[in-house]
Amino acid sequence: MAGTTTTATGSNRKELIGKVVATKMQKTIVVEVRRQKSHHLYGRVVARTSKFYAHDEKNTARVGDFVRLEETRPLSKLKRWRLMEVVQRATLVAAEGAETPAV
Repeated sequence: MAGTTTTATGSNRKELIGKVVATKMQKTIVVEVRRQKSHHLYGRVVARTSKFYAHDEKNTARVGDFVRLEETRPLSKLKRWRLMEVVQRATLVAAEGAETPAV
């Protein structure tokens, strides 16, 4: 899913698509990117995951959303990515105990 693309401005910034796993910090999200790669010796497909800290200026992303990230200058100790867009929103599932029982 990860790849390098050239934007209209001519910059060569990497873009990633991943799933938001945490939004506990202000203006920061944690995105998990999963990639599959064939094992060099055995040929079996192995899944690898990496976590990236990304800047979310307007706090628009929620846990479970799929988002597109773009590489940027270092913004803090861990943040090197910024949120470009929310690709797919997470579906909300009602909790089992949320409904009131009929009496």
